[in-house]
Amino acid sequence: MTIEILFPEVCNLYGDLMNVEYLRRAVPEAEVVKTSLKARPRFLDGDVSLVYISSMTERAQLLARDALMPHLDALKAKIEDGMPVLATGNAMELFIREIVDEGGGATPMLGLFDLVARRAMERRYNGLYLGKFEDMDIVGFKSQFSHAFGGEDVPALFETVRGAGRNPEEKREGIRCKNFMATYVLGPLLILNPPFARYMLRLIGAGDRPPAFEKAAMDAYELRLAEFKDAKRGFTYG
Repeated sequence: MTIEILFPEVCNLYGDLMNVEYLRRAVPEAEVVKTSLKARPRFLDGDVSLVYISSMTERAQLLARDALMPHLDALKAKIEDGMPVLATGNAMELFIREIVDEGGGATPMLGLFDLVARRAMERRYNGLYLGKFEDMDIVGFKSQFSHAFGGEDVPALFETVRGAGRNPEEKREGIRCKNFMATYVLGPLLILNPPFARYMLRLIGAGDRPPAFEKAAMDAYELRLAEFKDAKRGFTYG
């Protein structure tokens, strides 16, 4: 089993990279490959169990986009063939059509999915998130300058129960295309959601192995879930 982390020298905010460490704790024999911006991605030349890319600065988005652009056709083909990909936080925006800044100007992205992100650097959205993935409850956190719009035909990853979806007015959250999954939810998504971590472990070929520290993780998950379902709990902080 091989897990490839793309561009960890710049895609490393909010503790997102601990998602891969959490999978590795469940599958210690897994090979973790860290691909730098100047290196050729491993997924181009062989089977990779999971490609992971995480939150980054706005400048790093351009660096990551430029690193992937020469391999765009191969990336499309791999996604179409069912290669598992997980993108968290603003890494999702690498794969959409463009980012439009409030002050004017549009930045083309990889264009795999017909969504447009509208970015306002003077207004950061901070909030909690409660959603559904199949029959699972999903809890998490968001901190972002941009929201995605459009994409009526782009399947969502999560269905929002409380908090913002792709944008504050929409229930659909993230992108799901075969085994490609992207979400604005950031940080240790898999640690916060052990049922989803178990799903990911099955997806990448680990069978029925349980997530690491499953009892403690489930205890914390159930407490957080009850808190997020409490109607008195505030959800947005900016």
